Amino acid sequence: MDNVVSQMLVMLLVVLVGFLAQKFKLMGDAFDRQLSNLVINLTCPCLIVSSVMGDVFPKRELILPLLLAGFLTYVVLFVVCSQLPRLYVKDASVRGIYSFMLMFGNVGFIGYPVAASIFGDEAVFYASLLNVANTLSVFVCGVVFILGPDAVGRHRFNWRVLYCPGLVASYISILIVLLGLDSIPKEISEPLRLVGNITVPGSLLIIGSSMAVIDRRHMLGSPSIYLTSAFRLLAIPVGVYFLFRLIGIDETINRINTILIGMPVASFGTMFCLKYQRDETLMVQGTLLTTIFSVVTIPLLTLIF
Repeated sequence: MDNVVSQMLVMLLVVLVGFLAQKFKLMGDAFDRQLSNLVINLTCPCLIVSSVMGDVFPKRELILPLLLAGFLTYVVLFVVCSQLPRLYVKDASVRGIYSFMLMFGNVGFIGYPVAASIFGDEAVFYASLLNVANTLSVFVCGVVFILGPDAVGRHRFNWRVLYCPGLVASYISILIVLLGLDSIPKEISEPLRLVGNITVPGSLLIIGSSMAVIDRRHMLGSPSIYLTSAFRLLAIPVGVYFLFRLIGIDETINRINTILIGMPVASFGTMFCLKYQRDETLMVQGTLLTTIFSVVTIPLLTLIF
């Protein structure tokens, strides 16, 4: 527990560095976009592939259970998160925004490094397989949530998402594990690991820099945002954990999955709001508050399980 709290505080300090870097004009919109693209398209895929090249080789027999658990997770999340906002959000036009915040966590930026710090480097591989369903769902269900009542006829699934760098890295990792390639030369593994190690500080700096440009009026959310934060960070992860425990999901998979579900609101939400011309205020509030609260809730989830 102490190690997890310490790790989260370290990550929070790096976020603070990103915040200050933005204030001192060392980071900015153009740089943040470039760094974000670098993290998503290069360093994070390298992190995923290098996760199966460490001293501890992942168990190949867990590949199928991980994929199944991931897809089952997002079936459950879709059913719950598409209906839950009806109970406490009066404005039907923004319920989809709340559904998105409830369903999708920031697994790529925060989930992988947190999983590695709690469960070891091999957990990044497990997390990447659990995240396959997340990646697919966010470009289907996530966009529909953002579009809201106007979703019909405005969105078609883009099959190219199946070949995005993160998923390609997952495919390569699966192949390495299936073939039992546990002695990758250092000339290959070390460059991948070095580039992959940029992911954690890079993603945290981006989060901090993004927070620095948020209008102060948007910093404090409404009661519905705080309730959404409680559901996203605690209630939903705990509920899914006990459901999966009841149906007999492997305990290691269940614990990693629970931590991933308990991540702050996915950064894709704000990007989708901007792309589809929806007011991003609610999404920014949810992303900001859940990122701050996760410093407490993630160690708490670890303590519970």
